[in-house]
Amino acid sequence: MRNYSFFVPLALLVSFIFLQACDSKEQISISGTIENPGNIKVISFYEGERKLDSVFIADGNRFRFERGSSQPRLLTLAAGKNRYPIILEPGQPVKFTTNLQQPEQYEVNGSELSESLKSFAPAKRKIEFVQDSLQSVFSKATVDKSSEEIQNLRSEMLQQFEPYMKNYIQEAVAFAGKHPNLAGFYAMSTLEPETAEAELISYGDQIKDQFADNRYVTEFKAEVDKLRKLAIGQPAPEFEAYTPNNKLVKLSDYNGKYTLIDFWASWCMPCREENPNIVKQYAAFKDKGFEVLGVSLDDNPGSWMRAIETDGLTWTNISDLKAWSSHLIIDYRIRAIPTSYIINPEGKIIAKNLRGQALEDFLKKTLN
Repeated sequence: MRNYSFFVPLALLVSFIFLQACDSKEQISISGTIENPGNIKVISFYEGERKLDSVFIADGNRFRFERGSSQPRLLTLAAGKNRYPIILEPGQPVKFTTNLQQPEQYEVNGSELSESLKSFAPAKRKIEFVQDSLQSVFSKATVDKSSEEIQNLRSEMLQQFEPYMKNYIQEAVAFAGKHPNLAGFYAMSTLEPETAEAELISYGDQIKDQFADNRYVTEFKAEVDKLRKLAIGQPAPEFEAYTPNNKLVKLSDYNGKYTLIDFWASWCMPCREENPNIVKQYAAFKDKGFEVLGVSLDDNPGSWMRAIETDGLTWTNISDLKAWSSHLIIDYRIRAIPTSYIINPEGKIIAKNLRGQALEDFLKKTLN
């Protein structure tokens, strides 16, 4: 009996060690050092926009994070405002070090995919620097300016930013072409649908059968599928709603004309600031086949109707008065207003979110 009682614990110990060895192959982990962390006490990990976990910085400025996973995970390591893309693979412990006095300099070892991301980091830092710089200039320049002047300044800033963004899109696409893995996916995931719609849709087609078990990639593919339905050249989804006089109006009623579908609301100050420009363009081009259909996200009929009258919106205005509960939010992927689409006489989308001078330039080119 004494022999039996000895072998049972030994068998359990061997079993435990074996299971631990198996588990290590289904576990992602990263450890490292954050030099000069200052007031930063916690390191956070994100998967997309979702916060996955946090760990404390221990003595010696060291940290360690591990989590069960049977697949590679594309994460962002956040140390204060500094963010670092990393790819953790099961069974491959990663070492990370940085000095927050020079946060752009960091070392990552143990993951070839994470190391390859370092070569894309300068391009991302550059576009973020340009964007922040232009935003700072814009904020200072708009002090004491009228709404029309602000819109014109916004258009000028967007024109200045456009070549930088085009170059960044090209760099992201080229990087993804050289890295047909999660590193390439990361580069493409940093692009905005508003500026890289065609590139994102094309990339979504390329990876449709890849990374099937990766939640982040699956969400990306779903978003691209939604984007595809509202891409330039696609038919604008049909919808209907009522005017203040309770008349039912459908989008298909506008077949045969170039139509600006303007999503706005009485409480939306950027919308109200853009309204004078739309009024101006409507007056200039309505006799050339241009129409406007205002779609309000109001839920208060009184506020909606007063805004129509105050801003002189003489075109047809409709609403279901459900605000952010409207089905149009989903159908047209509206995350903020003002949002607008221009459709051609065949009902196909030919432009999006043109405001200020950009709207006038487009109408002159299209209708003249």
